[in-house]
Amino acid sequence: MSYSDFTSIDKLAPLGITTLKSVDSLIQAPAIAPSAFLQEALHRFAPISSAINTEKARSEYLIAPILSEIVTLHPEISLFSGTNFDVNSELGLNGYCDFILTANPDRLSIKSPIAVVIEAKNENINAGIAQCVATMYAAHLVNQADPKLRSRSVYGSVTTGQIWRFLALQADGTVEIDLNDRYLTPIDQLLGVLTAISIGQTVAEV
Repeated sequence: MSYSDFTSIDKLAPLGITTLKSVDSLIQAPAIAPSAFLQEALHRFAPISSAINTEKARSEYLIAPILSEIVTLHPEISLFSGTNFDVNSELGLNGYCDFILTANPDRLSIKSPIAVVIEAKNENINAGIAQCVATMYAAHLVNQADPKLRSRSVYGSVTTGQIWRFLALQADGTVEIDLNDRYLTPIDQLLGVLTAISIGQTVAEV
C-alpha cells in the first residue's frame, strides 16, 4: 500500500481520521505579485496544457512553474517533485509524492516542516482528498520529531493546476477543508496562499 492507494476517506481510518470538517476560509494570506517570468510562462503554457489535457501536461506546464515561483521568491523554501517519501510502510505512508514544499533551505533532502501538493487524477479534486490527507499525516509524523513543530498544523492542496483546494491537518488530528477554492487567476492570490502553507502561517498569523 502507498499514498496513491488512499482513494477514499474510509481508508484513512487506520490513521485515526474518520471525518473531515469543511470551513469557509482556511487561509487568508496577502497577495504576492508574480514575476514577469511566471506571467510569461503561464501566458505561453496554460493554453498548451489545456490543449494537451493530460496530468503530465498540467504538472509540467502549470503546477511546477507556480510552485517554482514560491522557491524563487523565498529561498528558505525548498521544492521536491516526484520524490520518494517513505515514513511508515505499515500504515501505507510510503511511495512517491507529486510535490512537497519544505520551510527549510536544504534542497537535497526532505526536512520538516512540510506541506504537500497532490495533483488531482482525471481532474477530480474530491478523489484526491484522501491521498492528500494521508500524505499530510505522514508529514505530521515527520514534524513530530522536532519538539518545536509538534503543535504545528500541516497544510496541503489538491489541484488540477487551474483549481486549487487547500486542507489543514491540525495537531489534534482534525482535518479541515477550505470550501473557498483558489484558481489559477488571479495568480497573486494563489501565490500568497501557497507561500502561507509553505511557511505554516495560519489565518490568525497573517
